[in-house]
Amino acid sequence: MGSYIPNSAAEQQAMLESLGLHTPAELFDHLPPETRIGALEIPEGKSELEVRAQVEALSEKNRRFPVIFRGAGAYNHYIPSIVHSVTSKKEFVTAYTPYQAEISQGVLQSIFEYQTMICQLTGMEVSNASVYDGAVAAAEAIVMCQERKRSRALVSGAVNPQVLTVIRTYCDSHGIPMELLPVEDGRTAPAALAAALQADDACVYIQQPNYFGLLEDCESLTQETHKVGAKMILGVDPIFLGLFKTPGECGVDIAVGEGQSLGLPMGFGGPYLGFMACTQAMMRRLPGRIVGETHDAKGNRAYVLTLQAREQHIRREKATSSICSNEALCAMTASVYLAAMGPQGLADCARQCYNNAHYAAQAVGSLPGFALRHTGPFFQEFVTECPVEPKALEALLEKEGILCGQIVDGGILWCVTEMNTKAQIDRLVEILKEVATK
Repeated sequence: MGSYIPNSAAEQQAMLESLGLHTPAELFDHLPPETRIGALEIPEGKSELEVRAQVEALSEKNRRFPVIFRGAGAYNHYIPSIVHSVTSKKEFVTAYTPYQAEISQGVLQSIFEYQTMICQLTGMEVSNASVYDGAVAAAEAIVMCQERKRSRALVSGAVNPQVLTVIRTYCDSHGIPMELLPVEDGRTAPAALAAALQADDACVYIQQPNYFGLLEDCESLTQETHKVGAKMILGVDPIFLGLFKTPGECGVDIAVGEGQSLGLPMGFGGPYLGFMACTQAMMRRLPGRIVGETHDAKGNRAYVLTLQAREQHIRREKATSSICSNEALCAMTASVYLAAMGPQGLADCARQCYNNAHYAAQAVGSLPGFALRHTGPFFQEFVTECPVEPKALEALLEKEGILCGQIVDGGILWCVTEMNTKAQIDRLVEILKEVATK
């Protein structure tokens, strides 16, 4: 069962009208005009060589920044060369999805190993075979928690706005009431959560670290959530888990996140990887595929798709999820990355991110007009004030080959990873110092 593509012009027009649109171009109205090139307008009769030259000339308009200080959901991490070397093999690239599981043992084994690593990384008991991205994983987790007498979802106001948009879409389409939790000094306050919780709440979703880079008090928030019988969902950065407590250690029910940091390049926005893991009690509600290990009739190790009654292609009338397309190649990429890094390598990466970010925060935050906006502990991202128009600062840094941090409410959300050298940070500080003194 794959995605439905309308075949006729009438079907396409009917779909557009159902969305209140008239032309396919209107689907892209939300994109800035400067990013839309429209038709390539290549004259007919051009040779392959001529077409290639014209398209490559167009590609040169893409701006590539040698220095990046932006995160906000997509992160610039080092990817060991072995990751691409392994995952680019044709046996992996061409394998799509195990429709006939018994003859797809290689794909199933790769998925099983991915699930095992995600469970080890998150400290949870069960993992699925991945979903489209971290935002979808968060929204699917909220749907997982729905019960006959429990429906409302509480979502921290400190989550990534893009994730929040997807959550709202899912909640609207499923008729799930959702309430946004207030933020105090950039974090979700346990007291505010306790005041908002009701006996019929289904779940609470928070992000660790949150959108502002700050560390939430996950254990206290989880304890408050469980007092009323609701489930706790934690959206977590996988690199962060190399250094800090796992969701399992914090007692959460479902752990989700964006797996792009695990060996996937930023790639102009995708494809990405959403991971989901949960306690065994939540296993039968987990969307997507789950691969199990067993033995065949001859006693040899074998892999199977298990608990398939949860999936929409088996019992579609009772399915809560629309997860269908396979993410096996992205999941394998994450597996190869984690295997190459190992526990110590992942911890070293996280430690470098932490140390570099704190060095940068101290240096930038000491400049006039660039004070740190929040006082709580953080990992690799932090928000500062901005004494000038943020767009002007962004343009200035662009001329220097530096991608500025994300603009957030008149301030700047900076991100510093292991890829940012001391020299790069010092250069950033020099430029910001000139801005501050002027």
